Amino acid sequence: MSASHSAQDMQQTLLKQARWKWPEILFWLALASLYVLFPSKLSLLSEILILALLALSIDLVLGFAGIVTLGQGAFFGLGAYTAALMGKWGMGTAPLSDPLIGLIGAALVSGLVGFATSFLVLRGSDLTRLMVTLGVALMIEELANKLKWLTGGSDGLQGVLIAPILGNWDFDIFGKVSFVYCYVVVFVMFVIARQFMHAPFGLSLLAIKGNPLRARAIGLPVNERLVMVYTIAAMMAGVAGALLAQTTQFASLDMVAFHRSADALLILIFGGAGYLYGGFVGAFVFRVMQDVLGNITPQYWQFWLGIVLLLLVLFIRGGLLGLLRHLRDRYAPNLMGPPSSSRES
Repeated sequence: MSASHSAQDMQQTLLKQARWKWPEILFWLALASLYVLFPSKLSLLSEILILALLALSIDLVLGFAGIVTLGQGAFFGLGAYTAALMGKWGMGTAPLSDPLIGLIGAALVSGLVGFATSFLVLRGSDLTRLMVTLGVALMIEELANKLKWLTGGSDGLQGVLIAPILGNWDFDIFGKVSFVYCYVVVFVMFVIARQFMHAPFGLSLLAIKGNPLRARAIGLPVNERLVMVYTIAAMMAGVAGALLAQTTQFASLDMVAFHRSADALLILIFGGAGYLYGGFVGAFVFRVMQDVLGNITPQYWQFWLGIVLLLLVLFIRGGLLGLLRHLRDRYAPNLMGPPSSSRES
């Protein structure tokens, strides 16, 4: 009976954590309101949403599974090239160049490569995993550079034509359709990630992150779970890359470059790993700081950004969301309920 009661209590706890809280609802409503509040910045806001989705994919493998990676940019680029090639081969006519079909194709290609390379990160220390993921990313970048007949090489992929979404909504020069499209896709991807992380699957990842040997001793399929989350994260990164390629109708080596992974990891550190929302907060703060510091000191904005990052890492645990959680626990402990175990691991 005690085991049955324990299972029921855990199920009730998971259901309680999975419920949407009002700050989350306000967050997504606030994102939607940007369409009206900043009509001249919709292209920039679409880019921020795409960066947030890429950072979210890193959060799944780093914040929840504890896999240190610098390879998500490679999956981002694979998704971008896949969607762009489908648009080019389809010549702007459905179904091949339909944006939704392009997203599916990008997710499948990135997920397949993520699954094939996931076995390389199952063994070794964090440093080994970091080097392996970096090596894979560099190999994919070089392949994209050498296969000029397919990718266009350093000149980029030309002639990309994306069909209207579902045959009705064509991408406009003002970025209105792009923002709505990115918002809907990113929200769907977030809901999927949230559902995974608030299920027993997410709890098992936290157990593996905390102590993989103990997790294996109690019967958790450690390798299978790591392969699964790595593949899911690769698919999400591919979708993010497809969004960028479709909204810009262009793909280049810059989309598969190493700095994509580095920037996304930096964004996640800014926002806070293990919260799911860290990538969104970090993406907005990062891009705003980039614009502000770039206008003040165009030549030295990276220097000041580095100082802010150092101060954040040294004095604020868990990024900006970690700071907000600390303030919440101190001044309003009942505002959002008990903190999730993912933030305490």
